[in-house]
Amino acid sequence: MQTSNFIGELLGTLVLILLGDGVVANILLKGSKGENGGWIVVTAAWAFAVMCGIFVAQKFGSPDAHLNPAVTIAMAVKSGDWSNVGSFIAAQMIGAFLGATLVWLTYLPHWSITEDKGAKLGVFATAPAIRNPTGNLISEIIGTIVLIIVSNSFTADLPNGFAPYLVGMLVWAIGLSLGGPTGYAINPARDLGPRIAHAVLPISGKGTSDWNYAWIPVVGPIVGGILAALFLGAFNI
Repeated sequence: MQTSNFIGELLGTLVLILLGDGVVANILLKGSKGENGGWIVVTAAWAFAVMCGIFVAQKFGSPDAHLNPAVTIAMAVKSGDWSNVGSFIAAQMIGAFLGATLVWLTYLPHWSITEDKGAKLGVFATAPAIRNPTGNLISEIIGTIVLIIVSNSFTADLPNGFAPYLVGMLVWAIGLSLGGPTGYAINPARDLGPRIAHAVLPISGKGTSDWNYAWIPVVGPIVGGILAALFLGAFNI
């Protein structure tokens, strides 16, 4: 089989979600070895998940390794080239759905013994600590702006293969510093793809997929990405 941007984005996002949602399952689901592991474990594993996803995406044909519709849209706004936006986002969404499905299968015996429906949804999708649509939207916008601007500040003359480690550290910093209000989706595919998986998979004892909130981790990162791209463009960066 041929590698391609589509395959790279799909597999990279799959790995991102498998490892990222996987750590949340490990922390939240009853009977897991990592139950109650805490926020530092979650943020660290998500950082490693991003790093691994980037390496996989690059290996399978996507050198830019966006793994995130907000990044894809931001780069299109910045460059004026929208030719890959549709295929990239489609690949990211499919990969996110498949990664979430693998998490469900990995923890298959644990869903039935976990009574908390919110915890089950939390494995797949983000939720606010305090439900305030305006505040939650602002939080996602700011987190995504930081993601785009700082990642674009990494210079092109880095040693080969070093950038994914820096991006992972950046995501770790965002999670530790800015992730408290909303769980820092900062990626529409990261939230929407797994949320759809939660809605359609036969998860034992699941509750609602909280579609009333679902627009925030989609719109917020996209707005943040566009604002970050315009800011970078103002400096010709």
